[in-house]
Amino acid sequence: MSHSTAGFLGVTRQVPTCVLGSGQPAHRAAPQAHPPVRTCQHSQSHTHRRRQALNSWILHAVRSDQQTTKVDNSVLQLISDLTNKVDTEHAAILAENARGLEGMVDTSSEGLKQKVQQSIQKLQKGLLERETEVRLLLLAGLASEHLLLLGPPGTAKSELSRRLSKLTSGKYYERLLTRFSVPEELFGPLSMRGLENDEYTRKTDGYLPTAEVAFIDEIFKANSAILNALLTLLNERLFDNGNQRLEVPLLCLVGASNELPESEELDALYDRFLIRRSVAQVSSSQLGNLARLAAGTRLVAEAPSNGASSNGAATPPADAQAGPGLDLEDFRSTAGKAVGAVDVPESVIDVLTSLRDYLQDKCEPPMYVSDRRFMKALNLLQVAAYADGRDEVNEYDCLLLEFVFGNRPDDAHKVRAYVLETIASDPGLQQTELVFLGLFGRSCRILENKDQQELAEVQQEGASVVELLQQRQAGLAATLGQQFPEMRNTTWQSESSVQAAAQTLTPQMTENKKKVEDLLREAMVLKEALDEAVSSSVLEKLLPKRYKQYQKGISQRS
Repeated sequence: MSHSTAGFLGVTRQVPTCVLGSGQPAHRAAPQAHPPVRTCQHSQSHTHRRRQALNSWILHAVRSDQQTTKVDNSVLQLISDLTNKVDTEHAAILAENARGLEGMVDTSSEGLKQKVQQSIQKLQKGLLERETEVRLLLLAGLASEHLLLLGPPGTAKSELSRRLSKLTSGKYYERLLTRFSVPEELFGPLSMRGLENDEYTRKTDGYLPTAEVAFIDEIFKANSAILNALLTLLNERLFDNGNQRLEVPLLCLVGASNELPESEELDALYDRFLIRRSVAQVSSSQLGNLARLAAGTRLVAEAPSNGASSNGAATPPADAQAGPGLDLEDFRSTAGKAVGAVDVPESVIDVLTSLRDYLQDKCEPPMYVSDRRFMKALNLLQVAAYADGRDEVNEYDCLLLEFVFGNRPDDAHKVRAYVLETIASDPGLQQTELVFLGLFGRSCRILENKDQQELAEVQQEGASVVELLQQRQAGLAATLGQQFPEMRNTTWQSESSVQAAAQTLTPQMTENKKKVEDLLREAMVLKEALDEAVSSSVLEKLLPKRYKQYQKGISQRS
């Protein structure tokens, strides 16, 4: 009984559900209790194995995390070292460029430029508000081109041409045309002796074919009998006298008119005048000085502060102003020398070509610019640069084109506005940024592929881009720091013109300077990354904005 009781007790202890009511002996209930015991032992063993696997996985994860942390720390240290190095060098470059401005001076005041400045002083002495006209007159003479002055009578148009003739010491011819003027008035009378010998020749001495400087008032009153010979004389410097074609010594013809030509037959004559300028009366602010000038009393000078002259440059000493000016040989030789000695950079060519396209295709009404005028305009800029003592035309010289392109007087401001807008937009900066983006994309692919040969090539390209941006930043710093020295030191811009241009250019060029400095830093970062041959993932962290642009470009192509 004790056994049964023990069995019973064992069953009730192992199996919570009582089996006495099942109708079977109590000693048979015990075998049913053993499987749960074995199941519990198996479950404990399985749990133990799972716990061991979990501990192993945790240990592996910890070790991997430690290794990842170690890698991340090394990458972060590399990024920190690169950026600190670049920032230090970048700041040093900007500081060096700023210090370089302190020693900048105009060193081109010798030779021809000094003669031009002295000639300007002589020509504008006793004239009010004619600084621009005097400069254009000298430039036309040096370039062997012709000047058209449009304006009312009594505005010193003929006086300017007489002063140029006196300056050159050359032969001078002057005539007022009417609708009834005949060729004999300009080209000389027919030779009676020639007619006796059946020769149709003229006695040209003292007339236009023998003059170095000429002034023709009411030039557009020329009739067809005068027009044909005048066109050939102005453009080719040739005159047909009987059966002979003679070269004429004409340097510059100054034409004057109160109005623009109205008939189409005069369009060719109008096109012969490369430089055109509208002349106005003396302004109200200068009427007092005009009265003093007429009375022979001392004028009240409006001298700029700090000793600047009317073109913004330092005023030459009194003895220098009294020196010799330009002579006849200077006028004869300058144009030929300038074409061979002065380069025209691509940036200036871009301004010229885009300006012509703008005037002919986008302006309302369109402004026709002939091929001849386009080529002569470029040569005029070369002469302007050569007379300034420079061996290269700069973009600021293109401001002179407001007196060259355009059909009407009010077209000048459209030309000037477009030139200033083009200079301020700085197309070269946009092209440089595109070059940098292309280099960045190549660098990403090469750093992924680990191609050593291509890596060496992009390293050289990266150094070239950095050098290019350093030069551009230095140029912008010099331009803004010295308040546009290239424009202020030129002989051909008056002070008022320089101030107006500087006021227009400064805001945009200040923004361009900031863009160049930012792009320079990015290029320096890329150069250091290529020199260290970092991974593309590190490059992504160094320049995330550029990497997003690179990925976007890939997705668009795919």
